[in-house]
Amino acid sequence: MSGKTHEYDVSVVWTGNHGTGTTGYTAYGREHEVHAQAAPTILGTADPAFRGDPTRWNPEQLQVAALSQCHMLWYLNLAAAAGVVVTAYEDRAHGVMCQDDAGGGQFESVTLRPRVTITADSDHEAALRVHADVPAKCFIARSVNFPVHHEPVITVDGAAMPSTPV
Repeated sequence: MSGKTHEYDVSVVWTGNHGTGTTGYTAYGREHEVHAQAAPTILGTADPAFRGDPTRWNPEQLQVAALSQCHMLWYLNLAAAAGVVVTAYEDRAHGVMCQDDAGGGQFESVTLRPRVTITADSDHEAALRVHADVPAKCFIARSVNFPVHHEPVITVDGAAMPSTPV
């Protein structure tokens, strides 16, 4: 692929040694920290189904969050370019991961459910079309090997407008 290259450095530090290391599956914690230059530390863990701490972020949640964030950021960019004035954006994203009998697994799908509020003088149809343009741009969605579905709802002046999943 030609074009610009962007590089990302993070460090992940395991903090779950409870004194005996990994002497057994239940002997150690899944707690860890994710660090990146100048960014707040992310307190991470495993999914609670795998002995993780439910008060910390797990990689599966972060995957869904990354897809949602990337979609939102591209949507805002493309909406501005299309003359659609967005005044609010919220997504309640949902991911489905399937685990096989051997313990491995993968994501089956992620569904993004963005609720976008636009000004009354913005074009509702254009606001909806922009969602369809995002997948070709979103770096994260283009990098995963499972479907990312979209169920956008566009609101104009406080009144929900019907929309079709993208």
